[in-house]
Amino acid sequence: MRTPFRLGLLSVLMLASAGFLAVTMRAEPVPTREPLTSCPLELSFWHGQRAPDFDQETLNVLGVDEYINRVYVDASRRPIGLYVGYYGSQREGDTMHSPLNCLPGAGWSPLNFSRIAIPVRSGEAGPTSMTVNRYVIEKGLDRQLVLYWYQSHGRVVASEYWGKLYMVLDAIRMNRTDGALVRIIAPIVTTEEDAERQAVAFAQTLYPLLGRYLPS
Repeated sequence: MRTPFRLGLLSVLMLASAGFLAVTMRAEPVPTREPLTSCPLELSFWHGQRAPDFDQETLNVLGVDEYINRVYVDASRRPIGLYVGYYGSQREGDTMHSPLNCLPGAGWSPLNFSRIAIPVRSGEAGPTSMTVNRYVIEKGLDRQLVLYWYQSHGRVVASEYWGKLYMVLDAIRMNRTDGALVRIIAPIVTTEEDAERQAVAFAQTLYPLLGRYLPS
């Protein structure tokens, strides 16, 4: 019963979003931020490099205004995949959606899902923890652990449904619909717990920097 309810709720939220945003014609303010590409390739003991750019077909589906796609490795050469997609405005139909929508087409199947709270460092008024989505996905003999969340205006949201609702509320209050999807992937080489520790450590290193590129 929960799946039809969620689908129905998402449909209502999307219709409400489309209806409100269609009649709101004011130009959105352009927040001051640094470009995502200036996010450091050296993060603590993580060393990064650019992953291949997405093809135009993928970019058309994503609808992002800016993104980074990178691979970072730690001292033991274990890789972490990082994707951040930024949307300057979501009024014209280009909205954030769950990365899971793309998994079947890429051959990946979700095995299990949960949400976890990650302690983070931030400014005095910022959160001391954030709740994110945790998925384990599988393709053949390969398994990966995925953490992802939606971030906008200093807020981290795990739920896609709440993200849509906040977008509408922020459009009303602030005349802004900008936001981003942040996704971290760690291959499962030994255990899920080990991959989770690696992904969480990377998220804790990355999060304090994101405010430069994803404005409050």
